[in-house]
Amino acid sequence: MREISAQQITDAVRRLCMEACYYLPQDVRDRIEACRRGEPFPIAGEILDKIIANYHIAEENDVPICQDTGMACVFLEIGQDLHIVGDITEAVNAGVRAGYTDGYLRKSVVSDPIERKNSGDNTPAMIYFDLVPGDRITITVAPKGFGSENMSQLKMLKPADGIQGVKDFVLKVAEDAGPNPCPPIIMGVGIGGTFDKAALMAKKALLRPLDEKNPDSFYADLEEELLKKVNALGIGPQGFGGKTFCLKININHMATHIAGLPVAVNVNCHVARHKTEVL
Repeated sequence: MREISAQQITDAVRRLCMEACYYLPQDVRDRIEACRRGEPFPIAGEILDKIIANYHIAEENDVPICQDTGMACVFLEIGQDLHIVGDITEAVNAGVRAGYTDGYLRKSVVSDPIERKNSGDNTPAMIYFDLVPGDRITITVAPKGFGSENMSQLKMLKPADGIQGVKDFVLKVAEDAGPNPCPPIIMGVGIGGTFDKAALMAKKALLRPLDEKNPDSFYADLEEELLKKVNALGIGPQGFGGKTFCLKININHMATHIAGLPVAVNVNCHVARHKTEVL
């Protein structure tokens, strides 16, 4: 049985909060730059140039890519042969508290959804636990801004709606979103499971690298088909028109009940922040 301290988790989360907000992942950069090369619409091209310049400025100066530094979503894959000395939930929140304070990141969390009083330190984090084989812990911090989060939707389709119902719903979410989530966007889609599981699958789909194909050929083809249809809406970057509205659609799927077809779409802006560390 391997052992680590809760303080090690706090230190890692602190680092990850700052790094995720300062540095855009390389796969996201590569996709934006590829879209820029293929974007014929002049205004769209200018906007993509500004987006590229912005994330270079953020990296060079260690400042946030976006003023909305998000709500800290923290995914923990904990090895079943690992013993953590201390309170893991408090360790994560302490890391978020330190990262958002030391990194001068905007505190966007309110302690109560109705009273709306700011917690002052961007906690509590949204923490997701998975138990996996091994004696390591994989920590992924994915700050989620709410300009895009607010454009996300979930629908309990009927089995009779079938694949066409899924396609229609994903396209509707994209149309409803329009310029609001600061496109170009990334769409994570969860199909199957239950009401809550579909939403979690959709959020986790946003973590899959944009240069990585779906291992299931059917869903890989569906991702490409939906991407073409979403971009054909012509909304473009920041809603000014063009080919580049969506960078990628990633789909996760799993078993579901004979009477249901849950579908969730989690929308992310082009500032698709996430950073991972293994302890």
